[in-house]
Amino acid sequence: MVRPVIFVLGASALPVAQTLKAAFDGEIHTPDCVAGGDVHYPKATAHLARLFQEQRPIIGLCASGILIRALAPHLNDKFSEPPVIAVAEDGSSVVPLLGGHHGANALARRIAEITGGHAAITTASDVAFGIALDDCPPGYALRNRDDMKAFAARLLGGEKVKIHGDAPWLSALPQSADATLSITITELEMEGAPDHLVYHPQTLTVGVGCERGTPDNHVRDLVNATLLAHGLAEWSVSNYGTLDLKEDEPAIAEDFWPEIRFFTADELNAVAGRVPQPSATVAVATGTPSVSEAAALALANPDGAIIVPKTKSNRATCAVARSPSPVIESRGRELGILKVVGIGPGGWYMRSPQATTALSIASDWVGYGLYLDLVQRVKTDQTEHRFPLGGEEERVRHAIALAKQGRTVALVCSGDAGIYAMAALVYEILDLEPCRIRVEVIPGISAFQAAAAKAGAMIGHDFCCISLSDLLTPWDIIERRVKAAAEGDFVISFYNPRSLKRRDQLERAFAILAKHRPPETPVIIASNLGRPEEKVKIVPFSDFNPGDVDMLTLVMVGSSQSKSFKRGNGETYAYTPRGYARKREAAE
Repeated sequence: MVRPVIFVLGASALPVAQTLKAAFDGEIHTPDCVAGGDVHYPKATAHLARLFQEQRPIIGLCASGILIRALAPHLNDKFSEPPVIAVAEDGSSVVPLLGGHHGANALARRIAEITGGHAAITTASDVAFGIALDDCPPGYALRNRDDMKAFAARLLGGEKVKIHGDAPWLSALPQSADATLSITITELEMEGAPDHLVYHPQTLTVGVGCERGTPDNHVRDLVNATLLAHGLAEWSVSNYGTLDLKEDEPAIAEDFWPEIRFFTADELNAVAGRVPQPSATVAVATGTPSVSEAAALALANPDGAIIVPKTKSNRATCAVARSPSPVIESRGRELGILKVVGIGPGGWYMRSPQATTALSIASDWVGYGLYLDLVQRVKTDQTEHRFPLGGEEERVRHAIALAKQGRTVALVCSGDAGIYAMAALVYEILDLEPCRIRVEVIPGISAFQAAAAKAGAMIGHDFCCISLSDLLTPWDIIERRVKAAAEGDFVISFYNPRSLKRRDQLERAFAILAKHRPPETPVIIASNLGRPEEKVKIVPFSDFNPGDVDMLTLVMVGSSQSKSFKRGNGETYAYTPRGYARKREAAE
């Protein structure tokens, strides 16, 4: 189970929270005003909603109504919702609210055992039989979930069931050899029906191999055909495995992600004595006499054995091993993932759920220290790799090196990961030095978007962004871009307008713009966006003072058509018309 959150509203709940934390390796979340938590939050409803969207199990030491009101707008799919449990502050009552059929009921019972309280289980099948038909033990999968509800209703109506196969957790069901209802537990390919539930034990492991440059889907097609030829269900496959030399082979790394696991030649050699078809030719090429058969055995439990020997196509191989009991432990190394995460300009409320999820599931965070400080409320047990300002290439190379070890790495970027951030440098290094990792770029709200929104709607028409830093781009190139943008009448967002060493680039850029912008053109000066020190103001072009700008400031200059005006609240806003005035005039 994902590490649960123990949600606390008041200090009086902390003793029970500490007990549950120790029992479940949980994480205590408290309001900003309550000490003693692992994570602090400013607003309870928003925090609960974010945790729910991140699929975090929630144990709420609070009234049920608080959890219900916070999460009701976010309910969508009961089959994917995480467990949500309300617990009285003294532990006397434990109520599973959501996720009862996939962990919440069982978790509630465990909590009640620990606190000495009562688990208020209301799920009908749980009350009658002590189980939920769609809450399988680890290592089993219900094939025809859609038939479960009607099936359970018939059981609750008094019918009995006959069970084929080994299913100890179903022993409490009323059974009869003559029953119309049936349940089958099998590794074989089998469709269910409204009166027949099929559970597949995940006892099979599949090893694969292929030539360099094998087309997409080729290995997957071979595996599917092999399973079908032997009557085996894909639902019973626990994992797929191969040699680590295939980490950058799309036909394996992409087509079998995220279930694929990788082994070194030495790890495969450890089971080579049990493979039925070793090959001297393969040993010379890869350092191990078997890839597919050895990988299938390496994935399996120690008592597993090959049941489908190496099967070949013209470019790939696969083999299947079977373990007597479900394969719960994931062996081998996962494909390393580098998530380049844009966290927005600062505040957590400006960060996308996708970015928060990426940060939450990462094993490692890499980034400039200030950026890591901005995401601390998401931190659980991630290892931090902090870097000072500058040294961007060192930062990126370190993140790539961690991902190559099979880790899930979040490279944390302010704003959007692809706008003056690390995403481009990641791909530049991968282009120069190819390696076997998966890369995902998570977009974020950029500073120019946040500044425009705070000040009105300045980027309502064509716009561009220009960095004034000449550390990586010669000034003559920057100057040509500023001139082109000025002549093209774009709204221009200036990034990196000043630093301790660069003092005159902004003045030079404004000197160029002065020839193309009227004095009343609005200029947005925005600093520390999304942070407590945030400041946003709008001034006419003629009143702009470069002294108001520092390295944490974004400057946005309107086009010749941009306007500013003061509303009734006394605040000034800026916008750039899209051209609807001409449309209105034409209509008249």
